[in-house]
Amino acid sequence: MLWQSGARSYLTNDAEANLKRAIPVVAILALLCATSLAPAQAPRVADSDIVDAYEYMLARWLVLRQEALDFKAGFKWNEVIHRAPGDIAQAHPNFDVALSEAWIAVDDTSCTLINLPEIKGRYYTVEIVNGWGEVIDNINERTYPDHPFGTFALCLDKAKVDLPAGAQRVEVAGKKSRILTTIELGADPAEALALQKQITMQATGSPKIDDAVVKPDFPDDKLPGVEAFDKTDEILASDADINKGMADLQSKARSVAAAAADPAQRAHIDEVVQSQAIPAFLAAIAKMSPTMNGWVHPRITGNYGNDYLTRSIVDFTGIWANGPREAVYFDGTGFDGSQTYTQTYPKDALPAVKARVFWSVIAVDTRNYRVIANPLSRYSFNNQSGLKRNADGSLTLVFAPKLPDGVPQSNWLPTPAGQDYNLTYRFYGPARDVVEGRYYPPFLSIRP
Repeated sequence: MLWQSGARSYLTNDAEANLKRAIPVVAILALLCATSLAPAQAPRVADSDIVDAYEYMLARWLVLRQEALDFKAGFKWNEVIHRAPGDIAQAHPNFDVALSEAWIAVDDTSCTLINLPEIKGRYYTVEIVNGWGEVIDNINERTYPDHPFGTFALCLDKAKVDLPAGAQRVEVAGKKSRILTTIELGADPAEALALQKQITMQATGSPKIDDAVVKPDFPDDKLPGVEAFDKTDEILASDADINKGMADLQSKARSVAAAAADPAQRAHIDEVVQSQAIPAFLAAIAKMSPTMNGWVHPRITGNYGNDYLTRSIVDFTGIWANGPREAVYFDGTGFDGSQTYTQTYPKDALPAVKARVFWSVIAVDTRNYRVIANPLSRYSFNNQSGLKRNADGSLTLVFAPKLPDGVPQSNWLPTPAGQDYNLTYRFYGPARDVVEGRYYPPFLSIRP
């Protein structure tokens, strides 16, 4: 029996003996209770699963990063931004088209209307991309021959919205999509710009727009570490992957995220990311196949199926890449700006033959992918460059710091002496062998 007198406690002899016998039992019960209340430690994740999860999630992280960058730069939901052609401040600028961009937001009560003018005799497309970098659709006269212009309503599948008469409904995969509209400048850029300004956009209602789960902010030369796996559940829930067979990879990503909540495992996961996942990803870019004549060409672009690694690579190296039936891209890297390179196309395989609509090649620096200043302010070749053919009908392009003797200035693209640079080819309306990956641009030879 326990009783109190003032500030002290006293026990009878029997009660004291009973308490001594009870102490070990109480201690055991307390230990068991504490153990049951402690959070269960997440199972240790295999290093290979960490690498797989990283390569898979990177595509989504890159799109989220671009979303954050765009809105920081002034984008507003469901409002189109018309870019000035050939903005040299942009990475990988395109001097061939009038580009308009937007982020659209829809829900079950609101669609987004795009009003497109009639465009004849020149290439155009409205590319719709989801939150993983997958092309959902292209609006043009080839995909919508019965409705090549006018009003298009981008809607969720289950959206019940009264649309304007004659509007063409286009289903999008998620509540957020990226829009890129391109119109060929061609021989009459003024007309292309006039058409561009006629493109308008507006929401039919007031969609509920969720803020981005995360807003990644990392440079290309310092990819994120273990912290990128934080909020993996929320990231996956924010935009569904349209490709089948991704459940196992999503499970791996969730397992990594759960394990990363344990400080001891978090350090190990970050070490694997830095020493294995990132090097493996960069090595995959360097070894991207197939390659020919020194050119790198992703095996697939736009729609990737179960090839999640290529999707992440394309999102990293050229986010918003379209499908091959619209455009095909070839990259050449690490050219020495002090050297003189020549590239000769046979007369029966000129660029205009391989790109039935139009083509271009652009030189950019190897770090920020921006054009390099030169005395001619010439940054690319394309259909409108006035290139001169050789006597036998072939075409020779020259990339050099100075104009070599005997070379027409029209065929010379100045390069930066003492600095490396990259070249990117764009083939719009590519020929069949280009689409199927059986064609590559000619090799660049160093001229003595």
